[in-house]
Amino acid sequence: MRNRLILLPGWGLGSAPLEPLAAALQGLQPNLRVQIEPLPALDSADVNEWLDELDANLPEDVWLGGWSLGGMLATELAARRGERCCGLITLASNACFVARSDWPQAMPEAVFAAFLASCEQSAESCLKRFSLLCSQGATDSRGLARLLAASAPRSSAAELLVGLQLLECMDTRAALQAYRGPQLHLFAAADALLPTEVAGALLALVPDVEVGLIEQASHAFVLERPHEVAAALAAFMGEAKDD
Repeated sequence: MRNRLILLPGWGLGSAPLEPLAAALQGLQPNLRVQIEPLPALDSADVNEWLDELDANLPEDVWLGGWSLGGMLATELAARRGERCCGLITLASNACFVARSDWPQAMPEAVFAAFLASCEQSAESCLKRFSLLCSQGATDSRGLARLLAASAPRSSAAELLVGLQLLECMDTRAALQAYRGPQLHLFAAADALLPTEVAGALLALVPDVEVGLIEQASHAFVLERPHEVAAALAAFMGEAKDD
């Protein structure tokens, strides 16, 4: 099903931020079926349990993609499926969300720990802060933050904490190297959550993939610049089909 793309959303903000991108893609490629799949609602931060759930519910032989945490999960699922995945697309997604000694191009541990603590104290306040961080760097950052916060689902604090614990422990570097299908990784130049060095580090890790940068855009560029992102995705998928 090379004409089908599954998109997984990021942490806490639900599927709404991806809807304009899905619509823009459908407009560019009427034959492409785009499906936004909600993340599993699990009480475990075991990545294999999340992948089992996604693998059981998603069709095979499709394109897999995702925004932020969704991109990390799509990467792991693509590696698990191998030839049963048409291609991989990640959007503002790091190989490790939290910095490690051998992957410093990520959120510092202390910053993430403070964020985790704020979620434990008040999940609602934490989501508002996250919306502001996601929109930082956008032309209308406050307007974008309001959109993100207003459309976020009413997730329980426990569910949000599990998602953060998953982000903390995930490391997709081995999966990125293991998956042999076409890969596109798009980043935003003004992303407040991912350092700009991530793009270069990713290319050094997997040199035979495509990496793109959306200039003057925030972490939420899927909502901020859906038509520009859709054009990049459509071009990449078209080239991959011709190969």
